[in-house]
Amino acid sequence: MFMQQGGQSQTNFPQPPDILSTKDHLYIEDMLSWNLDLIKKAHAYASMCQDQDVMQAMNRTCQLHQRHYQDILNHLGKHIQTPVTGGISK
Repeated sequence: MFMQQGGQSQTNFPQPPDILSTKDHLYIEDMLSWNLDLIKKAHAYASMCQDQDVMQAMNRTCQLHQRHYQDILNHLGKHIQTPVTGGISK
């Protein structure tokens, strides 16, 4: 354990818990949204470019954020569990 400001202690977990909090879920949703927005913007800017170097940079940026988006989805997919009907998911 370690102390935070205000004298509050927080447990240091050796590995993350097996559940996502509402805050975690909202942050993941934001990360996906940010990456998707950047994919769209980079693609739009690349299509408007006259300079080939800038166009290539925008295309690389688009690909980078597509990989990040897919990495997040892949990571979540590894940990998705089917909820038990009428109960809490295991």
